[in-house]
Amino acid sequence: MDTQALINSLKKEQIKLADTKILNLFEQDPHRVDNFRCTAAGLTLDYSKNRLDQSALESLINLAEQRDITQRIKELFTGHTVNPTEDRAALHSLLRTPQGSCPTELQDEHQQIIETLDRMSSIVASVHNEQWRGFTGKAIKSVVNLGIGGSDLGPAMVAKALTPSHNEKLQCYFVSNVDSAHLQQTLSHCHPESTLFTLSSKSFTTVETLTNARGARSWLNQAGCSEDDIARHFITVSANIEKAVEFGISADNILPMWDWVGGRFSLWSAIGLPIALATNMDCFKELLAGAHDMDRHFEQSPPKDNMPVILGLLGYWYSNFWQTRSQAILPYDHCLQLFPAFLQQLEMESNGKSCQINGEPVQETTCPVIWGSEGTNGQHSFHQLLHQGTQIIPADFIVALKSHYDQEQHRLLFANCLAQSRALMIGKNEDEVITELTAAGKTEEQINALTPHKVMPGNRPSNTITMDHLTPKTLGALIALYEHKVFVQSVLWQINAFDQWGVELGKQLCETIAPTLSDTSIERNFDPSSEQLIRSYHQRNGS
Repeated sequence: MDTQALINSLKKEQIKLADTKILNLFEQDPHRVDNFRCTAAGLTLDYSKNRLDQSALESLINLAEQRDITQRIKELFTGHTVNPTEDRAALHSLLRTPQGSCPTELQDEHQQIIETLDRMSSIVASVHNEQWRGFTGKAIKSVVNLGIGGSDLGPAMVAKALTPSHNEKLQCYFVSNVDSAHLQQTLSHCHPESTLFTLSSKSFTTVETLTNARGARSWLNQAGCSEDDIARHFITVSANIEKAVEFGISADNILPMWDWVGGRFSLWSAIGLPIALATNMDCFKELLAGAHDMDRHFEQSPPKDNMPVILGLLGYWYSNFWQTRSQAILPYDHCLQLFPAFLQQLEMESNGKSCQINGEPVQETTCPVIWGSEGTNGQHSFHQLLHQGTQIIPADFIVALKSHYDQEQHRLLFANCLAQSRALMIGKNEDEVITELTAAGKTEEQINALTPHKVMPGNRPSNTITMDHLTPKTLGALIALYEHKVFVQSVLWQINAFDQWGVELGKQLCETIAPTLSDTSIERNFDPSSEQLIRSYHQRNGS
């Protein structure tokens, strides 16, 4: 069957399922819970609460195979140029491959990774053992990561998620915004003589990061740190050693970054140094091990049993055949509160594209808007939209079976997670509302007035991802699961998941606007709105 025939088949499947209740699908298939369930790398995906039956699933899998998903996965893991617009491989999975397990053709790259991990181990040991000293001889007590995008979101999210494993003697902070408030408010918690900055910039030209780095260096200088001692307070991860040295960072304190690692996939590299500093090197290696377990599952499992493939197909199914435009990420774990923001970058920067790899316009709807918050907070705000809004929003619930803290409170948290996914599915019909209001003693007039407001349509899809415990290993697997889901969808949409030219445009325009805010003599030729805003800036700042 050719691609168009498969698309037509899926359209028919959607029409068939449009009037079908998810609950009825359980009745039709007594084994649905087992048939729509997948386990890998310490995670279990229950996708039985979806508007999907076996026939539609098989058609989706056939489409993935039609678009050579197995071959594309192989290319991803063996260093092929899967990022053609930048002529690069995407070897983030190699960063978590243990010694003796990498493809022969990637031995050189893998050796560099092993050497970098050894250097990271030495740095972490030096800081944790209080051998690394600041300009007055005091041990390091605070670490501030300076980065943005993938150099911030990934490490910050993981460090927060691994809070139960934190080194209590060290405080770790993350500064990304060029707004000076972010840096200054963070530094108010630190002491210059005992603060170490990890500066992450692949090119060492990222404006926001370098601006914050200069602010940090000035803060140190004002506290009495000489330029000669600046090196005691900075470690950088960069591919541009020359510029890092020019800034004042010792070559011994520069860790490498490679062009075959995209920013949003870089937390597994030395960009993850703040994670290891916040916890320990064993935690970081467990994180890598969990991701590697998911890599092996993704690489070796057939599509029908492949968790990232299934998750990717579900997102594709709703975006392109149900016209959903957003996806809710709902981790029921306070430590995962930054996970939705992390996935915003991972998914929308990767697949927010309208051009196929061959240069032709995309004919389908690509990446939905990713959003969400940790449970149970969202239940008291945006869950109203999920239950009674006019649009269908697929949701991913993520929850551990056990807590690092109070298990009795966790029981209530877990119950809320299940209740929300069940409520989305079953809703509340008119008869149920009337029965409820009658039992509450409402008059017939009150019942007629209130009933429309209390009806919930239900039949709204969700996935539930569970793990025994949120550990470095299961967290690594969870992140890798979504990384591979993104790749699967890029294959389905036939787009490049590894470039981000839309991000670059704003940077280019900022380079032309910024000088005009400090020098009124620079000739300008912007649009009328921008011109007026620039004039307002000058008027307010007396320039």
